[in-house]
Amino acid sequence: MRNKIAILLLLLLLIGKSTIAKELKFSSQGTFKIVQFTDVHYIPNDPRSDTAMIAIREVLDAEKPDLVLFTGDIVTGKPARLGWETVTVEVSKRQIPFAVALGNHDDELDMTREQLAEMIVRFPGNLNKEKQKGVKGRLQTVLPVKHAKGGDAALLYILDSNSYPTIDSLKGYGWFTSDQIAWYERQSRRYNKKDTLPALAFFHIPLPEYRTAYNKLKTDLPGSRRETECAPELNSGLFYTMHRHGDIMATFVGHDHDNDYIAPYLGIWLCYGRFTGGKTTYTHITNGARVIELHEGQRSFATWVRLFGGDVVDRMECLSAAKE
Repeated sequence: MRNKIAILLLLLLLIGKSTIAKELKFSSQGTFKIVQFTDVHYIPNDPRSDTAMIAIREVLDAEKPDLVLFTGDIVTGKPARLGWETVTVEVSKRQIPFAVALGNHDDELDMTREQLAEMIVRFPGNLNKEKQKGVKGRLQTVLPVKHAKGGDAALLYILDSNSYPTIDSLKGYGWFTSDQIAWYERQSRRYNKKDTLPALAFFHIPLPEYRTAYNKLKTDLPGSRRETECAPELNSGLFYTMHRHGDIMATFVGHDHDNDYIAPYLGIWLCYGRFTGGKTTYTHITNGARVIELHEGQRSFATWVRLFGGDVVDRMECLSAAKE
């Protein structure tokens, strides 16, 4: 198994890497489709991961996305390198570009966060930047999506939501640091000098505003919420900054395996992906993936969930972010 994956990766590196698109652009029909896989929790050579890999293959073949985004906790068993090679080769061999936002469990195995980033950026089709100078976190990247005829049309932010608290008195999970938020602000100003481009942000751990939004709206939301949001105890202000800049239409996270709802809050859609993993971790829902389709020249997107087995649920058109 490992030798087959290594040979396929080598072939992709030698003859296939140059054929995987490095520039993202809208189709001639004015659409750009993203598949979000999250919380795969893949363990090499563990049959409990089989349904996760089947789901990944099913979704890729059914949706044929322009981009795949992995939003954290992708590999949770040793050896980590084999796990990452096994999961990402399904994307690479289909000639689909991809990017990664690391989760809190990804660097708990036999590779550090730095080593993971160094490895991931070398995979065929990966679009991440390994490290931004002076910015905490790894693989933090902004990806422009071009108009079909050229010029920036939309932005995709891939952010590292870190892992665990750096303040001893706090429990739970980590938060975005001030240098990460400042980096987002610089990118937003850089790309939005003339017009405000519609943008999406992808990361692993939900912001505290997810819980606030759900508590305000509850039963009026598409999708389900079967566990309390595992957001950081400290709110470092990323949502406020995004709201102030006005470019982010929606954020997409994972982390909470039993949540896949979408909540509009102060003009930004707060979205969960669909848990993609198998039985190597807790879950009470059918695994699958979230699909997002951007519309060229519009501040809007469509989204739906494709489940293991092929069913499509919770299809909705977000014509504009709902405002309070």
